[in-house]
Amino acid sequence: MEKNNVMKKVLAVLLFTALVLIGSQINFSPILGAENQSFTFFQFFGAIPGLLLGPLFGAIAVFGAELIKFVVFGTELSWVSVFRLFPMVLAALYFGSKKMNLTAFISVACMALFIMHPVGQQAWIYSLYWLIPLIAMIFTKNLFFKSLGATFTAHAIGSTIWIYSFPSTPEFWLLLIPVVAVERLLFASGISVSYIVFNTVLSKIEHILPIEIDSKYVFSKKMIGL
Repeated sequence: MEKNNVMKKVLAVLLFTALVLIGSQINFSPILGAENQSFTFFQFFGAIPGLLLGPLFGAIAVFGAELIKFVVFGTELSWVSVFRLFPMVLAALYFGSKKMNLTAFISVACMALFIMHPVGQQAWIYSLYWLIPLIAMIFTKNLFFKSLGATFTAHAIGSTIWIYSFPSTPEFWLLLIPVVAVERLLFASGISVSYIVFNTVLSKIEHILPIEIDSKYVFSKKMIGL
């Protein structure tokens, strides 16, 4: 029985790894300041394995997809490309957390690192966004706040890697502030909707795969108040 459960868990991880990998190949919008780089639909559901599979296995699924993408698509090996494997992995850990823990403070650590940078010191107000994951942890039962915390966790890590890796100016970061607000609200909304969709579909096969279904977010007439 235990071996069977392990196999089911592995199958679930492989399923989500494949879905994450597919989503990461569909471009959504260009990344400002980055030539030939785009946000993908991966941003809209990359964190949800953390809640459906649990934080650990969810993070493994996301990391597996990121690693496959890194190898298959021939990303140039550098410390920057290696660090960029982790923003959504840690976002999945955050999304899967059901109470206040260390994942809520990842963005605060990024905030400190950002402000320590000479350019970041002059654009410190930009890093205030990264208090959101910490605040959102107070509302762990609210799907949208959890989604908002997850996407800003990824944003904090990605931005910190960026400021230490590429030349930039304080004006660049300050001009991004309103763009980030729109972008992350879209991503948080996408994560919330994606979770409801996946939760609803996978509720039909939860007896086959060891997936943590939340009946509150299974789409139904009751859910929308009818």
